[in-house]
Amino acid sequence: MRQAEDELAALREAGLLRQLQPVEEDRPPFLRINDRPVVNFASNDYLGLACDEELMEAAREATTRYGTGAGSSRLISGSLSPHLDLEEHIAEWKGVEAALSFSSGYATAVGSLGALLGKGDVIILDKLCHASLIDGARQSGACLRVYPHNNLQKLERLLADNRAKLPAEARLLVVTESVFSMDGDRAPLVEIVELTERHGALLLLDEAHAVGVLGPTGQGLAEELGLQGRITFQMGTLGKAVGSAGGYLAAERRWIDLLLNKARPFVYSTAPPPAQVAASSCGLRVIASPRGRNLRERLWSNISTFSKLRGTEARSAIAPLIFGENEPALQAARSLLGAGYLAPAVRFPTVPRGSARLRITLSAAHEEEQVRSLHKNLLTLS
Repeated sequence: MRQAEDELAALREAGLLRQLQPVEEDRPPFLRINDRPVVNFASNDYLGLACDEELMEAAREATTRYGTGAGSSRLISGSLSPHLDLEEHIAEWKGVEAALSFSSGYATAVGSLGALLGKGDVIILDKLCHASLIDGARQSGACLRVYPHNNLQKLERLLADNRAKLPAEARLLVVTESVFSMDGDRAPLVEIVELTERHGALLLLDEAHAVGVLGPTGQGLAEELGLQGRITFQMGTLGKAVGSAGGYLAAERRWIDLLLNKARPFVYSTAPPPAQVAASSCGLRVIASPRGRNLRERLWSNISTFSKLRGTEARSAIAPLIFGENEPALQAARSLLGAGYLAPAVRFPTVPRGSARLRITLSAAHEEEQVRSLHKNLLTLS
């Protein structure tokens, strides 16, 4: 029997051992590590709402009224009004018939794909999709086909080949992110929508890193491009720009009813705490409001500043700095932390082998001088 310590030693030798970093929360964008303030360039709290007074007050009010836990699965003990209000708000915001919320983005991906697809169906997935989408596709029992990142020619071939072979009752689903979590680039969504429509396929779009960041009301890339009504399943997270936790899928009522009955992470999990759900609803209201628009403008000002300094295209709040090998990336992260900036190294299996990187994320909470100072320190690593 292999021993845990042997596996840990192998991970350490390969530069892949991970350990938790104790931190103390401070007002964004600051954290305290070893009682020392550092500027956080690792958070997905893109609008700085996780410590927003309005969201915290919503959470306090929900805790006072409903307590600290939901008590059971919503199919067992019923649905509290914060959960129903959140889903009605998401559906109205997205312009669809219904939505279902989950305890996390991971649970949303695994639960939705497992409920919607099964043996005899086909999922066509972008190679750089998040691990939750990959895991959900694998666990669904459907046949999984992967196309090279954003390669429309390969996607079209896979769609044509599988549509020709599949029986009429089988489901054919394309899965992509709108903004990819590790590279920060965008999917060619207009073309993907056209391809799925041409070949009679369904489309699941994960807007995790676009919600709050893109679109006139912060809905994401689909809203920015005017495509919401042409996407079968709109998935998103509540734990990034929204400032809380959880995930959701928005779609026609028939699909949501199917999830309600078959999505195992929903059916067999205690519902998220009412305080978390109330904070999510509040975060979505802020995002769609004039204050949310102002926060997006501030975020994009920081993105533009950093992009100009680095000589790169301003695509999203995610800016990778790729080193390739693990040790240089780890050393760069340690150097930045010593200078007062948190931007941990990201390594395999989160990214492909040979593409270890610093994944820098920008926020509306950052001051321009902090962004410029980070860039100066990055120059010493290049």
